[in-house]
Amino acid sequence: MGYQTTRVENMKKKIELLAPGGDVDSIKAAISAGADAVYCGLDKFNARNRAENIDFKNLKGILRLAHNNSCKVFITLNIIIVESEIPDLIRLLNKLINTSIDGVIIQDLGLFYLLSKYFKGFKIHASTQLTTHNEGQIEFLNKLNAQRVNLSRELNLHEIRDLSTAGKRHGVMTEVFVHGSNCICFSGICYISSVQAGNSGNRGRCSQPCRDMYETTPQGKSYPLNLRDNSAYLYLEEIALAGADSIKIEGRIKKFHYVYTVVEAYRKQLDRLYNRKIPDRDNTILYKVFNRDFSSSFLRGEISSDMFIDNPRDHSALHLAEANGQVTPESIETARKDIYDERTEIINQVKSKIDLLNIEKAPLEIFISGQCGTPLKVDLRTPCNSFTIYSESNLVIAVSSNLDYESLFKRFAAVNDTEYFIKSMDLKGLHNSLLLPFKELTSIKKRILSILNDSLEYADPVELPALMRHIREKAEPDLFVLISSMDDVYLSEETSSSVCFQLPDCFKNQQEELTELFRNNEKMIPWFPSVLIGEDYTASVEFLEELRPELIVSNNTGIAFEAWKKGIPWIAGPFLNLVNSYSLLCLKENFNCSGAFISNEINKNQIRSIKSPENFDLYYSIYHPIELMTARQCLFHQVTGCEKESVDENCLSRCEKSASIKNIQGESLLIRKDRGNYHRIYNEVNFLNPDIVDDIPDLFSGFLIDLRDIETSTANGTGKSETVRLFESFLNGSADSKKEILSGIYPVTNSQYKKGI
Repeated sequence: MGYQTTRVENMKKKIELLAPGGDVDSIKAAISAGADAVYCGLDKFNARNRAENIDFKNLKGILRLAHNNSCKVFITLNIIIVESEIPDLIRLLNKLINTSIDGVIIQDLGLFYLLSKYFKGFKIHASTQLTTHNEGQIEFLNKLNAQRVNLSRELNLHEIRDLSTAGKRHGVMTEVFVHGSNCICFSGICYISSVQAGNSGNRGRCSQPCRDMYETTPQGKSYPLNLRDNSAYLYLEEIALAGADSIKIEGRIKKFHYVYTVVEAYRKQLDRLYNRKIPDRDNTILYKVFNRDFSSSFLRGEISSDMFIDNPRDHSALHLAEANGQVTPESIETARKDIYDERTEIINQVKSKIDLLNIEKAPLEIFISGQCGTPLKVDLRTPCNSFTIYSESNLVIAVSSNLDYESLFKRFAAVNDTEYFIKSMDLKGLHNSLLLPFKELTSIKKRILSILNDSLEYADPVELPALMRHIREKAEPDLFVLISSMDDVYLSEETSSSVCFQLPDCFKNQQEELTELFRNNEKMIPWFPSVLIGEDYTASVEFLEELRPELIVSNNTGIAFEAWKKGIPWIAGPFLNLVNSYSLLCLKENFNCSGAFISNEINKNQIRSIKSPENFDLYYSIYHPIELMTARQCLFHQVTGCEKESVDENCLSRCEKSASIKNIQGESLLIRKDRGNYHRIYNEVNFLNPDIVDDIPDLFSGFLIDLRDIETSTANGTGKSETVRLFESFLNGSADSKKEILSGIYPVTNSQYKKGI
């Protein structure tokens, strides 16, 4: 009885159903199927460049259609943005700010800065690319004026509840992905496509190597990284009880019939809950459109081998054959034909519905009247409304130029950039040879645009002030050394370089030991990982409070927020994806960040154009094993096998394994699981780029070499102490040391430095 009461009370607050819109037809389908909101990308700056997307011309009609059907429209600008693109970005923002869009979904910290400082009219949503999974990250994003965060897809219901509760404390809404493709990596820190093909997932160009065929593994799998699709259809009530504000369907590269089918199914399921009816337990309809079979393992906290499927193609026919009780080549072929016929019928039915929806702009008629000594009167009529605007000053006799059709149409032409177009403009009521001050006409135009734009105040175009280039005072750059083994701690005393110690993902089990380690080695710098969930995040915060280190490096914005709050100096790590000057200003001005690592994804010219803020240090990793992804699930289930069907707490803290897989091009990926860490995949060879030291001599205050014990195909016969000495000598200007480094460490790559993003 108590549970039912909780359910009814919770469902009084309706959850937003957020649908994908990869093109105009998909947006129409989402609206027709009952979506509360759609998210869609424009031609640029969005993380689904393979979708057709929409152009700015169509956006106005889409906004009119959506808003007339009580549906919100969010625009995705959710990629990292390089310096050369900032002018184009500002031009786009200047146009978008004067539309009636309901929010923008973003990833880049520089864009957070620009919106917070110059475009305060936007409602900001934090993209899933920011992999939000702890309360500190919510506070970090809240300080940057994010009104909503899209939580990491890897979280379970308990973790979603904790973060939704935290969000409510800080006035931030939470959004949860409930259906569609699953990424095998925590979003925003996957670089496999970028490294292998030059197609960055952080730029919406992922070539999906996780869906590729690989050489058959010892477990007999040809698609060892391929996950089933996510589906929370059977768990919407639990998500509601967890406190999520919005449920989000993935699929901006899916077709309109897919969008309609999935959105309608979730709409009906939600309506059942609102009407206190028993939820539907039959999800057959979701198998009628593209799927890789379904899993809710993340949501249920049961991360198991069942999450994987050894086939990246459509599972619909196989599912139907299994439902019919016979799986043979003949029955699958019959099922495939049945699915085709059903899908054709769905397509035709949905097409007949969306063809009735019109995204054309609404006509606007303008009637202008007035005589000398009276205000100018502007009457405006739309199909749904009419209103009148008067000038604040009176019309006067014109001495030279006067108000005529051409001058007035030119002045009011900006109306055509709204959801309306000027159908006609009637000047019959305006006496001849009259004049009104230029600023009055501008004021009338702004008032018209404001009324047409849901009474939002018209925003004048923003022009960014030029950024100063602050040249670093001439001094040899510092060397940072990253280690993760207790056996290498001696380096912090043996060398004058700054030694950083990589902290584990599973922090809570090692908190006391790590605290003692840093107390005994005060020169060592704590290096925080990208992912810290639940109790591991809490333990990390306690570690900060207890230790109060003189400096940290953090790849997690939640830890960065806590460091700022506690007055602990911090450096932004290389996995925060910093690629433009404004992201650096964001960190410095909002969180008193003292310096940052520039992303290794960008090339020489993209790095060269970055302008460092005053009194802000820039760093770059010149030697490291290339971490391609971090995964919460067990990657060995599909490769070498594991005696456990599901991941448990002991797996994270105790498991230590390694393996490799090879794609059909012969490229190897190294899978590694260290004690206390999540599963990671590394590139076959390490990154080495000493050229940057000479290419861009005045930008960086320091460089990093990563000497953790991560075995790849890269050989380095020199001991760690000698490697540190060689790099120190090189940074001090020794050409011979550079030659020794290049000849002694091989094979290596610096392809990202050449290709960029």
